[in-house]
Amino acid sequence: MSFSVYLSGEIHTDWREEIQRGAEAAGLDVTFTAPVTDHPASDAAGDHLGETESRFWRDHQSAKVNAIRTRTLIEQSDLVVVRFGEKYKQWNAAFDAGYCAALGKPYVTLHEADLVHPLKEVDAAAHAWCTTTDQVVETLRYVLKA
Repeated sequence: MSFSVYLSGEIHTDWREEIQRGAEAAGLDVTFTAPVTDHPASDAAGDHLGETESRFWRDHQSAKVNAIRTRTLIEQSDLVVVRFGEKYKQWNAAFDAGYCAALGKPYVTLHEADLVHPLKEVDAAAHAWCTTTDQVVETLRYVLKA
């Protein structure tokens, strides 16, 4: 079986690459997709549409352009991994998890134990909560090879 996995969330560490290396080492037939992880490029996604009068409208414009990619890739995926990092609040990741829940799209969360309480509703709708990228890879291995 082959799988398409969208890797949502935190962009400041190499967790995506860890999962991709682990899946490759396990011989899993997985295609990975992700949002734009270049922060300045993501912030500027809508700049080509013209100048805005405030930072709010620039962010609003770019969020809509970014949503084209995000929604399309989530909808096309078989599974979404939503990573919540320690340093920044990833409101966009929580939004992606909610979108998955609304679509009935399976997703797993990836975060440390100290985020259990603030993410209790997000985790309650998830199909698994992982604390390591190895656990994500093992979940994929089970789903694809069991």
